[in-house]
Amino acid sequence: MRRSAKSVPVIAILMLISYVAAGAAEKGVADKAKTKDALYEQVELFADAVSALRQDYVDEVDSKKLIYGAMKGMLSSLDDYSQFMDPDEYKEIQVETKGEFGGVGIEISSREGILTIITPLAGTPAEAAGLKPNDKIVKIDGKVTKNMTLNEAVKLMRGKPGTSVTLTIWREKEVFDVPIKRDVIHVRSIKKSELIEDKIGYIKLVEFQENTARDLDDALKKLEAKGMDSLILDLRNNPGGLLDGAIDVSEIFLPKDKVIVSIKAKSPRQAEVFSSSGKTVHPDYPVIVIVNEGSASASEIVAGAIKDNKRGIVIGAKTYGKASVQTVIPMKDGSALRLTTALYLTPSGNLIKDEGITPDVVVERAVIEKKKKKDEVEEIFDKLEDESTDKPMKEKPADKTTVEKDNQLESAVNLMKAIRIYKAQEK
Repeated sequence: MRRSAKSVPVIAILMLISYVAAGAAEKGVADKAKTKDALYEQVELFADAVSALRQDYVDEVDSKKLIYGAMKGMLSSLDDYSQFMDPDEYKEIQVETKGEFGGVGIEISSREGILTIITPLAGTPAEAAGLKPNDKIVKIDGKVTKNMTLNEAVKLMRGKPGTSVTLTIWREKEVFDVPIKRDVIHVRSIKKSELIEDKIGYIKLVEFQENTARDLDDALKKLEAKGMDSLILDLRNNPGGLLDGAIDVSEIFLPKDKVIVSIKAKSPRQAEVFSSSGKTVHPDYPVIVIVNEGSASASEIVAGAIKDNKRGIVIGAKTYGKASVQTVIPMKDGSALRLTTALYLTPSGNLIKDEGITPDVVVERAVIEKKKKKDEVEEIFDKLEDESTDKPMKEKPADKTTVEKDNQLESAVNLMKAIRIYKAQEK
């Protein structure tokens, strides 16, 4: 027997009504009734639209495709991070959490409907290709990314190691193609750990994983054994990772009972304050944290905890502003919902999402232009040839190449030296 046009979508949406209505019960019977009535009105409107589509649309309508499309639109209307994932997309997310996959190595987000690079991961093809935080991806292998979901973009960029993908990048006023050869992406927490100058320790932390705090603790002990008396913790271009990793890393530097981060949620049961246990505190040596626009999520939690508790100084550029909790809710058909269920607040109560962490000392990354050495030599010979032939000297435009100077790290080192001088005078 053929079911009515309304039956499929209405059953699916009524399940959602029950879920929402159950949640509304926490606010009281009156709010529950009001919410339920308003939702029923909108569901009726949706059912009417589906009925019209199935009755009058020129081609046969696939009910599953119709509902999936509606779910995608519904979730994307909430914020930049909530989304509906079909079974294939959900599998892609599960592959990513294993920490090793074939791709280009970038963390992406959607800002105002535009695919935006949060950061290229350290040691990946994306970093080697020169991609930068806040680059906009407008095409993937010639396919325009307008209205493309994050999972669709990830699927296009993933592939077998050794194969290539071309990203069309919009950076400031320029649009250009960047061909990238895919590779197996191994995600490691610590990229570099060393004494850089005058017993100043330097640790580059690139992602927060399950073992990040343990790896950091080991690295600190090794540097301390070499005489380290101060630390620069580099969180630039660190896209985040696990909340537990951020909390455990913050605990390494904070004494007992200091607030690390708090969670703001609709349900009081989800609201929580995370404080330090004081179990793994390292010596109270000076700490400077470097951040930039590619520092996001867990990185912002650590930077905010150190800054607000006055445990150290944060230097660099304002962070990305992506500290929110995404909860994945599997559906019975293998699809899933990824919902923003809570927001993170710094110890002083400041919202991180969209606001980011403003450093104590703002130092933007400097880009300098330098003449290529070969061009300087050629310019000298051109000049000598002109002089020997008594020809008037030619004005040759300088051929320059862009060179990035790590002035943020230099500023951190100089600031650390000043701090140590000041502390020595206090003794």
